[in-house]
Amino acid sequence: MTASSSLTGERADVLALLTKHRELLRGTTRGLTDEEAGLRTTKSELCLGGLIKHVAAVERNWTAFIVEGPSAMGDFTAMTEEDWARRADEFRMLPGETLEGVLATYADVAAHTDSLLATLPDLDAAQPLPKAPWFEPDTHWSARRVLLHIVAETAQHAGHADIIRESLDGAKSMG
Repeated sequence: MTASSSLTGERADVLALLTKHRELLRGTTRGLTDEEAGLRTTKSELCLGGLIKHVAAVERNWTAFIVEGPSAMGDFTAMTEEDWARRADEFRMLPGETLEGVLATYADVAAHTDSLLATLPDLDAAQPLPKAPWFEPDTHWSARRVLLHIVAETAQHAGHADIIRESLDGAKSMG
């Protein structure tokens, strides 16, 4: 039995919801080749492999924030054009990347998050948000708020992925 399977109450609810949306996101890539996972089917840069890379990066960064605070994410107001270009690469399958590799990285990130959720001493523990134009200054988020944000990000991008997959070949993750 894993630590996460013994969770109860609020932690079990958060984990169950996050697990469900992760499955929906991963399910949008079922049966695809690496090339198909990198195809854009909308006007944006989004592709299925890139969305999973992005969600993994978001989850990894936010769980580091829970433990380390804003230094784990850096100062978004000081980012250079090169920094923004590297961040944009999160949304694309780059040469040499495989869907299998992207999914494996996401599974590793998910396992880390699940373990953190199971072992955090206090979901009320808060950290100041990093500097970013989209955050109010002097705002703090609790570990609970961060975990709920990860759930929301995953759910939102699972919806994006479903649209991309349906546009690609008509397959849907639900329905």
